[in-house]
Amino acid sequence: MARPARPRVPHSCRRQRSQLDLESVPIRSPNARWPTPRQLRHDPGMKYEVVSSETPLGEGPVWCPDGTLVITTLSPGGLLRITPTSGELERIVSVRGGANSAQLAADGGFVIANNGGIDFTVFADSMGLDISKIPFRPGPPGLQRALPSGEVVTLSGEGLQAPNDLIVAADGTIYFTDPPPHGGTQGGEGHFWSYSADGDLHRIASGFEYDNGVALSPSGRLLIVEGCGLMWLDPATGDKQWWVEQLPDGSRGDGFAFDVDGRLYCACPLEHCIRILDPNGKQVDVIDLGEGAYPTNCCFGGPDKRTLFTTELAPGRVCAIEGLPTPGLELHLWPTP
Repeated sequence: MARPARPRVPHSCRRQRSQLDLESVPIRSPNARWPTPRQLRHDPGMKYEVVSSETPLGEGPVWCPDGTLVITTLSPGGLLRITPTSGELERIVSVRGGANSAQLAADGGFVIANNGGIDFTVFADSMGLDISKIPFRPGPPGLQRALPSGEVVTLSGEGLQAPNDLIVAADGTIYFTDPPPHGGTQGGEGHFWSYSADGDLHRIASGFEYDNGVALSPSGRLLIVEGCGLMWLDPATGDKQWWVEQLPDGSRGDGFAFDVDGRLYCACPLEHCIRILDPNGKQVDVIDLGEGAYPTNCCFGGPDKRTLFTTELAPGRVCAIEGLPTPGLELHLWPTP
């Protein structure tokens, strides 16, 4: 990964109040500089705000009914709760390994895809991360459940290599991607799994280069990021079908979210942006987050679900893009056993 160009420092990147012990959270290098998000080309009135600037290695945003946002952190692994109106942070769950994604459970807890941990030494210089503040605490990869109390229990782990992203279907089934560990540097192939509401783990498909983000479309179809494209996957047969074989400009997507009209908002870390695709897979716009930003995932939230929240590997912000034309698609709760 090439060193990103030095970005311009924004005029209003305000520091947020925090309840978190910052010694336990990785921070940016003091020599790094903050990028500035830019507005959508088709709507210059679109508003954005930096909700938090203290959340590097962030992933898996989840909007909660109480008006807070919960994100996963890859290192140290766990869940952080963010109050968007104040920027206050609270660590509500800690895990060994890397919490890569999460979704709400019916009891107010969460289900978590844990990748087992990533050693970020190889990425630190190119992304301006202070590696001395990033504790590498590997743990067993698996699918986990975080209780409302913060206690974490393992739902399934045997045979899993690096669970990445997950989605809950209407019947309570958890679908999740399981790519080769550490971005495929050790070779191997990716798998795709289901975990039923009854607790049965089933491998649906294999042979992926690097399966990453996953979501359900408004019609209920499974879509995953595979390599440089987006692929439909039939959970009953394991059949694969390209929707977009190559994202624009050679992008590699990460996490993504659908709106109610079937538009897709896809985080593209190496291009520092969120790409917006229409229901036919055609790119219709780009949210440029600025050189030096490495967005990992996004979700819809806010009172009307018209705010897009984005997480970043670096520099460590959560951004809110407000006033989107259509609300996000409602997600299903995982039914607590």
